[in-house]
Amino acid sequence: MRIIDVIIIGKGPAGISAALYTQRANLATLIISRDGSSLDKAAKIENYYGLEEPISGKELLEIGEKQARRLGVEILKEEVIGITYLYDEKCFKVSTEKSEHYSRAVLIATGQPQKRIAIDGLEDFEGKGVSYCTTCDGFFYRDMSVGVIGNGAYAVHEAMELEAFTKDITLFTHGADLDITGELADKAGRFKINTRPILKLSGDEFLQEIHFKDGTSQKIDGLFVAYGTASSVDFAQKLGIITENNAIVVDNGQSTNIEGVFAAGDCTGGFKQISVAVGQGAVAGKSIIEFVRHMKK
Repeated sequence: MRIIDVIIIGKGPAGISAALYTQRANLATLIISRDGSSLDKAAKIENYYGLEEPISGKELLEIGEKQARRLGVEILKEEVIGITYLYDEKCFKVSTEKSEHYSRAVLIATGQPQKRIAIDGLEDFEGKGVSYCTTCDGFFYRDMSVGVIGNGAYAVHEAMELEAFTKDITLFTHGADLDITGELADKAGRFKINTRPILKLSGDEFLQEIHFKDGTSQKIDGLFVAYGTASSVDFAQKLGIITENNAIVVDNGQSTNIEGVFAAGDCTGGFKQISVAVGQGAVAGKSIIEFVRHMKK
């Protein structure tokens, strides 16, 4: 098992900025991220220092990625679906839909959390049958009928997490086709698949039933939302990181309450600007350098 110094999740301004510092400090640095950030859609940027002429978000991201690669940063374009701490090895395991990687420190720089899926009754039953964290709440559904909303790698990963508590698991794709390949596609076959679009959720005090747009319904005890890709808050909740107002809480050094886990950029809330993300990335990079060097003593 190869353990590197730091894994950075996210290759936006915060993630790249941190990587420039850690790599130059001779720490083995791996960035894992898929394309498609909000900055990638920005047509024109005029308020960032050093740009004589406007530049698109896509161009700025490409420049940052090339700069990191030039210094020796490894960049892997895969979707991260889970982070766990291995106590025996004293390192973190970062899982993607295709591979697993290990590091002494982790930086979460995945930007602003994804919007939750809009389904009638979903918010009404949050904490009463609807959950966003299998690690936090899976235990409460031992031997019960549970479901996971989602059609990608993250949803399959969450369903696999629930197998420790129950075997009655259904993947609800909400009208979408399953968007998974390789080994995870085979593992998805272990679960019941329901592709019908969801109309609403119902129940008395707690969730009891899912209603579909075709007029049918299904009894359910618990429903876990894993639509799209995992967000920064999803990772934080599973690791026991403190969050507030849908953002990760950090100190002045961008450290979370979990030793070895850092966060920077939009996922920490506040003023969502490229300059802020770059600055936080630099601070996080410095803190990670100090943390890893102390571990190696």
